[in-house]
Amino acid sequence: MNDFVVPPALDRGDRVAVVAPGSNRATEYPHVYDLGLKRLREVFDLEPVEFPTATEDSDYLYDHPEERARDVMDAFADPEISGVVTVIGGFEQVRILKHLDPEVLRENPTRFYGISDNTNLACYLWNLGVVSFYGGTVMTDFAMQGSMHDYTVEYLETAFFADDLDAFGEIRPADEFTDEDLDWADPDNLDEYRETEPSPGRTWRGGDRAVSGRTWGGCVSTLDMQLRTDRYLPPAEDLDGRILLLETSEELPSAMDVRQFLIGMGERGLLERFAGVLVGRAKARNLFEDPGPEARAEYRERQRETIADVLAEYNPDAPVVFDAEFGHTAPVAPVPVGGRVELDPTEETVAFGG
Repeated sequence: MNDFVVPPALDRGDRVAVVAPGSNRATEYPHVYDLGLKRLREVFDLEPVEFPTATEDSDYLYDHPEERARDVMDAFADPEISGVVTVIGGFEQVRILKHLDPEVLRENPTRFYGISDNTNLACYLWNLGVVSFYGGTVMTDFAMQGSMHDYTVEYLETAFFADDLDAFGEIRPADEFTDEDLDWADPDNLDEYRETEPSPGRTWRGGDRAVSGRTWGGCVSTLDMQLRTDRYLPPAEDLDGRILLLETSEELPSAMDVRQFLIGMGERGLLERFAGVLVGRAKARNLFEDPGPEARAEYRERQRETIADVLAEYNPDAPVVFDAEFGHTAPVAPVPVGGRVELDPTEETVAFGG
C-alpha cells in the first residue's frame, strides 16, 4: 500500500456524523454525551448529526453489528456529512468489519475520528489507503469535565480544518497531563476539573538517527485482537518502513501483557519491519484503581522498559518515543493514522506532514 488519501477537510458549519461503531455509554450518561455534542457545536462550530447507533444502548449494539457497520457506511456515503465522529470505544468492534463494504469507504473518503476500539476501523481504513485520526471521541475528548484543554482544541482544529497534514508539523509536548477519571454518574462532575500533574516530557530509546514513514497501529488491546483474528491485517510487507503507533487503555495492562503482545508481533516477523515506534503516554489509573502518584510513575516506567527491551531484541535500530500526547490520557493530539511522521532522536521532535 503506497497510495494514501487524506480525506477533504471540514469547514466550520459543516455537518458531522456521530456514530457508535463500538459500544455506547451515551444512553447511560446522557449528560456527558450532550456536553460532547454541545462542544462540537460551540467550540468547533460543527453540527453533529446523530446516526441511529448513537442513541442505542450497548446491549442492542452488541446484538446488531451489521447496524453499526451500516451507520459507518451511510455516514461516509452521505454527501452532506464532512466528518465521522465516534461516541466512544468498546471491546468488540472487530465484529462489524465483516459487514463493511470496502468500496463504499474507499470511494467516499471521509475524515474519521476515534480511539481505543476504533483502532479496528482505523486499521481497516488504512488497508484502503484512507488516513484517519486517532483522537476526537465525543464522551472523552469533547466532554472533558470542566473545560476542554487548549492543547486538545488546537490539534483537533488542525485535524478538522487543515487541508493537509503539513499543518500539523511538530507535535509539541504538553506542559501537563492527567489520567484521572471523574465519575460520569454524577452530573455535578461536569463542572469539575481533573487533577493534572506536570509533564516530565518524552523519553527516547533505541536508534539514534531520524526516521520517517506512515503510521500504523493504535490501542494495544485492539491490535492484539486484530492479530488473534488475523483476518484484517495488511500484508506484512506493507508494514516495511512504517512507524508503529502504540498506546494502552484504562484496562491498565501489566508490563507482562504488553511484553507478550510485542513478542507475538516479533515472532511473526512484524516488529522488525517498522522504522520507528511512537508510544502514547500510558494511563496508570482508572475510576476503580488509583495506586498513588509514585506507583503510577513506576507503572509507566515499567511499560517503557518493557517496550524498549522487546524492541531492542527484535528491532534495535528503531527509535522509540514514549509519552506522546495521544490515547487515553489528556490532553491529546489526534494523530493521523496513515499519515507521515518523522521521529528525530537528535532534536527529539515528532513531526507530521505529507
